[in-house]
Amino acid sequence: MNRIFGFVFFVILNDDLLIKATFINERGSPLAVITWDYQDATQKAWQILHDENGSALDAIEGACTLCEERQCRTTVGYGGSPDEEGETTLDAMIMDGVTMDVGAVGGLRNIKSAIKVARRVLENTKHSLLGGDLATKFAIEMGFRNESLTTNFSHGMWEEWRANNCQPNFWK
Repeated sequence: MNRIFGFVFFVILNDDLLIKATFINERGSPLAVITWDYQDATQKAWQILHDENGSALDAIEGACTLCEERQCRTTVGYGGSPDEEGETTLDAMIMDGVTMDVGAVGGLRNIKSAIKVARRVLENTKHSLLGGDLATKFAIEMGFRNESLTTNFSHGMWEEWRANNCQPNFWK
């Protein structure tokens, strides 16, 4: 039976699930797996693992940061799906598959780098999840810049939704 060692990362951003995994197999060869067609993120993870000799956590953070900055499919990172008030918030989770330690943020406001904040939760706190205003406060205390996550595109999405009598909505 093959044993796989490594780290697994899950990130939920703007109501979409994106699963990324980076493993080191028993032969010591790095492998980067990304479930969606984010080739640039896969290449970034590989570059960090192979060329820079980085850790699996480094590779996952780097790949996710790339998607957050490039707004992959307009669902990852700033400028994504706004809530009922027109605000975009971000969520991210990172997990060390060896120790099973987890760091996550939910409902992060005005901070563009959710995955980096999640990693800071993992490495600097005893918590596994920080949410909402407390996640934002933690990020600012860790030195992250407070900046709007709204773009012209996301504001337009929200305006269109409102003009359509707030449909679709997800209330029961």
